[in-house]
Amino acid sequence: MTDATPTVLFVCVHNAGRSQMAAGFLRELGAGRIEVRSAGSMPADQLNPVAIEAMAEVGIDIATEAPKVLTPEAVQESDVVITMGCGDACPFFPGKRYEDWKLNDPAGQGIEAVRVIRDEIRDRVRSLIAELV
Repeated sequence: MTDATPTVLFVCVHNAGRSQMAAGFLRELGAGRIEVRSAGSMPADQLNPVAIEAMAEVGIDIATEAPKVLTPEAVQESDVVITMGCGDACPFFPGKRYEDWKLNDPAGQGIEAVRVIRDEIRDRVRSLIAELV
């Protein structure tokens, strides 16, 4: 990366669970060193309440976030685009770093299952931070 603050965009279908948890972790663990965005190819009406609960258990509040629609501009303005099960819905721009994180969808899952997904996301975010800063 350059000396500029890198921008990371997390994308999943509904922007209600995985991408919001990842964004929450990156905001917290990145401590302002990385600009964080999230979006969905088909945003839900609200965040997954179990994802909110799982994040609250580790001291990160994502309850005030809202699902956002994925735009080509959001991708174009990001240095790293991390997809989580959104298939081919994400626009491709040359020169961007793309990663696809294979993660279970927390939608419809209980807190035990969502904790496992949350912890995997936290580990991946920590690795991403180590690469970017």
